[in-house]
Amino acid sequence: MKFDVIIIGAGAAGLFCAAEAGKRGRKVLVLEHNAQVGRKILISGGGRCNFTNREVKAENFIGNNPHFCKSALARYTPPDFVELVKKHRIEFYEKKLGQFFCRESARQIVELLLTECRRAKVEIRTNCSVKAVEKNDLFKVETNQENFTAESLVIATGGLSFPKIGATDFGYRVAKQFGLKIIETRASLVALVSANSAQNFKKLAGVSVDANVSFGKHSFRENILFTHRGLSGPAVLQISNYWRKEKAVSIDLSPTANVAEILGNNRESKQNLDNFLSRILPNRFAEIFTADNLPNKPLNQLSNKDIENIAEKLNDWQVKFSDTEGYDKAEVTLGGVDTNELSSRTMEAKRVKNLYFIGEVVDVTGWLGGYNFQWAWSSGFAAGQAV
Repeated sequence: MKFDVIIIGAGAAGLFCAAEAGKRGRKVLVLEHNAQVGRKILISGGGRCNFTNREVKAENFIGNNPHFCKSALARYTPPDFVELVKKHRIEFYEKKLGQFFCRESARQIVELLLTECRRAKVEIRTNCSVKAVEKNDLFKVETNQENFTAESLVIATGGLSFPKIGATDFGYRVAKQFGLKIIETRASLVALVSANSAQNFKKLAGVSVDANVSFGKHSFRENILFTHRGLSGPAVLQISNYWRKEKAVSIDLSPTANVAEILGNNRESKQNLDNFLSRILPNRFAEIFTADNLPNKPLNQLSNKDIENIAEKLNDWQVKFSDTEGYDKAEVTLGGVDTNELSSRTMEAKRVKNLYFIGEVVDVTGWLGGYNFQWAWSSGFAAGQAV
């Protein structure tokens, strides 16, 4: 069967690209190896899909070329997608830090995409696994159902995160097949595993603390969450994009208070340190962290050296991690198809005419907070206007 455009991958980027191409009168086929489309959308944002962010800038993305995403993001913006959400009468709300979520269910975003595809007469095949891709004058795509040909081929297969819901390295394999360079991939927006087995993270598992987490020049102020193996929570997921094994992450466990100053102002107190710290930290955390890391004695018995050490431990806690929790737990994948291989305006491969790469498979990774979905819409739109 012959089409104008074949899109491999029925996730956020693939479906959005298909609808845009279909609106232009292109005959579009979308191939999805899973039994249902948009599986990653359905589990995102705790089932409510953080579909974009109020403020989206190039600085919110990581990649070898930090300027690559600017063109696509400028051509299809967060207000553009918000208007589409309103048009489909989906109720949404703005959470902290400009994050937009569906009020009811992430399924509404999948339905929005499917409705847009239906209106644009896009054909979608599920349970359709691609066995081989070739290019002569046209692209030939061999699948477990039948063979298809098309003038343009769009790879929207995502990254390696969440293999349980069907993530594979297919997109990278196609890129390599056509001689495109791949920037090394790793798990992104993911919990970190402590390098120090003596640290009693298990005792603190489930405790959440407002913190400022820093690595190099990057810093995020949000909650951290103690796990049995290390740390998670929004601030840790954000810093995981920048973290490197050989260096410690700095964590300010009391970002609103200078601990040395507070302790200095209460030198006469007979209150034990753990009880005193529960004023500025969660009770359970203050108790366990003090027992394991600090001199738990009355404040009036603390020496200047004690106060200095306590303040350093709380305002600049140095934590080394051995690894991430891996692709099984990662929100997205860092790295991917080298953006130097692609047109920033159309997402077309510079050396392979009519071959496009969009969404997570590309070396553009957003922060936590709706940025990766916005990249899916923006890159999908760019390719959809070009194919």
